[in-house]
Amino acid sequence: MKINCAIVQMNSGSDRDENLKRVDELVKRAVGSGAEIVALPENFAFMRDPGEKKIKGERLDGPIISRVREIAKRESLFILAGSFPQKSPNPEKVYNTSVMIGPRGEIIAAYRKIHLFDVRVPQGESHNESRRVAPGKQAVVADTSLGRMGLTICYDLRFGGLYQHLADHGALIIFSPAAFTELTGKAHWEVLIRSRAIENQVFMIAPAQYGVHPGNRRTYGHSMIVDPWGTILAEIPQGEGIAVASLDLDYLNEVRKAMPCSDHRVSFED
Repeated sequence: MKINCAIVQMNSGSDRDENLKRVDELVKRAVGSGAEIVALPENFAFMRDPGEKKIKGERLDGPIISRVREIAKRESLFILAGSFPQKSPNPEKVYNTSVMIGPRGEIIAAYRKIHLFDVRVPQGESHNESRRVAPGKQAVVADTSLGRMGLTICYDLRFGGLYQHLADHGALIIFSPAAFTELTGKAHWEVLIRSRAIENQVFMIAPAQYGVHPGNRRTYGHSMIVDPWGTILAEIPQGEGIAVASLDLDYLNEVRKAMPCSDHRVSFED
């Protein structure tokens, strides 16, 4: 079985309507290239200024996800809505939520980002995502007619246990929509994506933000699709755009049979 998957790279700004217009245009391009699944990046609907004191959250049936559901239904395809700010019980915080939408416009699964980007990286750059975002608590595998798909977001990439858990629960494809910083992206983005694919023998789908955003925030881009052997099947180094690759699930099974890593895993005692 082969699945045509497209990744979308964006340079989202603070204008939600303009960003959603670009989503519509880029999805149409992907459909024209034969895509059955289209994956959008983290914060596809808007990239806020880091200096903003509060993020306005929306419900799953709010304007952002409703618009993506309309597009999915119109084009009759799966869309991974990379992430959007979902309302949480805490009025001061939102969830950073990724949503898998089916070809009838139905919501198949929603994942709230577990690992939040609270870091101080070299050269003085610092981020405190938990100041405005509440962490999710549950790993999510979406059951679809095309197979089981794991959902993650950006900084999750650094926590291999989550990806092993998703693979152990049947994920053949794992999504990692991101807005990786330019600095950390140059150092770690490709090696993390390829490592997660190799060690779990899955397809990694990683659509990303690129360029300069409000507040002079800079993201790395280099959206990519990687196969279970670690081969980069498609990549968008710079700028907005799409790339499409065929995900061969028979090949995935061949890799797992030839090198049955999950069968060889050993549990260590203290």
